Amino acid sequence: MADNYLGKKMEDYMAGRGLSSTKKSQPSLHKLLLRNRSHRAYDNSFTVREDQLRKIIDVNTKTPSARNQQVLRFRPVLKDEAQFITPYIKLGGALPELNLPQEGFEPNAYIIICTTKEEDRWVDVDLGISAQSMLLQATEIGLNGICIGAFNKEAIKETFKLQYEPLLILGIGRGAERIILTEIEEGADHKYYRKDGVHYVPKLRLEDLIIK
Repeated sequence: MADNYLGKKMEDYMAGRGLSSTKKSQPSLHKLLLRNRSHRAYDNSFTVREDQLRKIIDVNTKTPSARNQQVLRFRPVLKDEAQFITPYIKLGGALPELNLPQEGFEPNAYIIICTTKEEDRWVDVDLGISAQSMLLQATEIGLNGICIGAFNKEAIKETFKLQYEPLLILGIGRGAERIILTEIEEGADHKYYRKDGVHYVPKLRLEDLIIK
């Protein structure tokens, strides 16, 4: 009995200091960034839940906003509606011959990002912060995603009866492809490519990013 009492007290003490012995360690930003790749193929047997999309969108209640205008609004799209988006999007601009997304590998959930005011540089600043933050949150909870800028805005706006102008769409799901980053030097080809079923993404070296 004494052992159980002392053990309980120790757990309470650890929890009170945010050091619960059962708490799982969170992935570092470095790991999240490495895992946060743009997937162009998804496992359609996996269904994204409404609470997962809400958790992803919720990051916007905490992220910075230029001039704190907070002009972005978000339309979650679950599996039952995803079919109405797929015909109006294109993925893989550098791989037009593949006609991505391929049938059966489309995202089964989306987030349509809209603006309540006319797009300008400050709205675009917010858009970049928002999109990256939401994709990092998706990665943290075990999902994958992609920013989709190539879509029929008028068709999407009409299909979903949107009050505001759509700026960007995030495809969300469980990725079904292998993606590898490769290091390149300044002046090398930046285009992503595929070889033997693997998607390669060239990235500049740190030395070439720093202005000396």
